[in-house]
Amino acid sequence: MLLLESVETQVLEKLNALVVVINKYGNPVYVSQSACNLLGQPQANLLGNNWWINSRIDNEASFDIKSKITKLFEHQQISSYEFTHELNTINGLSKWIKWKFSYFNSESIIAIGEDITERKLNEERLEKINKTLAEKNNAIIDSLKYAKRVQTSILQDLEFAKTIFNNCFIYYKPKDIVSGDFYYFHHDNEFKYLINIDCTGHGVPGALMSIIANSIIREVLTSTKLKSASAILYAIDESLFKFLNKNYHNNGQIYDGMDVSVIMVNKKSNRLHYAGANQNAYLVRNNEVITLKASRYPIGYINDIEKVFYEQILILNTNDVLYLSSDGFADQFGGENGKKLNKRNFIELLKTASMLNINEQAAYFDYHLNNWKQQLEQTDDIVVIGLKF
Repeated sequence: MLLLESVETQVLEKLNALVVVINKYGNPVYVSQSACNLLGQPQANLLGNNWWINSRIDNEASFDIKSKITKLFEHQQISSYEFTHELNTINGLSKWIKWKFSYFNSESIIAIGEDITERKLNEERLEKINKTLAEKNNAIIDSLKYAKRVQTSILQDLEFAKTIFNNCFIYYKPKDIVSGDFYYFHHDNEFKYLINIDCTGHGVPGALMSIIANSIIREVLTSTKLKSASAILYAIDESLFKFLNKNYHNNGQIYDGMDVSVIMVNKKSNRLHYAGANQNAYLVRNNEVITLKASRYPIGYINDIEKVFYEQILILNTNDVLYLSSDGFADQFGGENGKKLNKRNFIELLKTASMLNINEQAAYFDYHLNNWKQQLEQTDDIVVIGLKF
């Protein structure tokens, strides 16, 4: 066995580091006191082949590492070499050591080790946490995908919409998997109806609200036989507030709600009836945009004041294009300065879109949205519906 000179030994001991000097046969000829203390072994138990027996449980792993070290002598052009492996203390505890090997002299290699046990344990904990989070995230996504199928099943498609308004498009783009924006087409013997809804929030809360609102709107339109857009808003408002607060008589109120546009078109006279709850509608006529202003009150909350929903009536002309939308498009951040598109620019966009074929407009809005937001995240759920008369 190669013995180190006493001067070299003294120098190594003063390093106060995990130091092992290994000969060309792969056996330690020197183990620093700090390494002995870490493993809880006297130096004699760690010199020579004892190192591979007493500091490890897995003999096969010991053989592999020893082989790697002996092969280093065949490649002395490599000045240093690093790897990490596990050692075991006399008490059976695991210690992870990161070793850096360098040539000590022509007959031996010096390995300086760093105890990274705590770091390794933290990495393992983090890996377990990430794995758990990934599993939970996948479960949530699977649930959301199922919720999307449920929501899609109650959302009317373009084919159905065209049985009522034959010249129309629907641009529907949820921010997340499910959406708080939705719409409802309906008709009876006298009127054609379209209701556009933007529920509080987006994602799961908005989607739950949309399902509740869908049920209420269907009930209002099919059971009440109301012939006024503002009367329909009042009925939806009352029903939604009662539904959300039926179990909160003495425990406060739920302040969720939605912004809504209601339009009715008389089948014979082509007369348009519009009423809005915090959601404007826009009519493009002869390349000019007429804003149909909504009442400033949303549906469902702010119950301590008397709400007023105004109704506007006008005769539609040939080639008029009517747009209903949530605020998601106008509120989208983007452009060179990362600012909101805003209502003014959205209105200009409507004016340009109105000159296109109605069947091309959904694609136009999608192109403009992506061009505007670039790499930014979508801000909110988006729905834009256009009707050409």
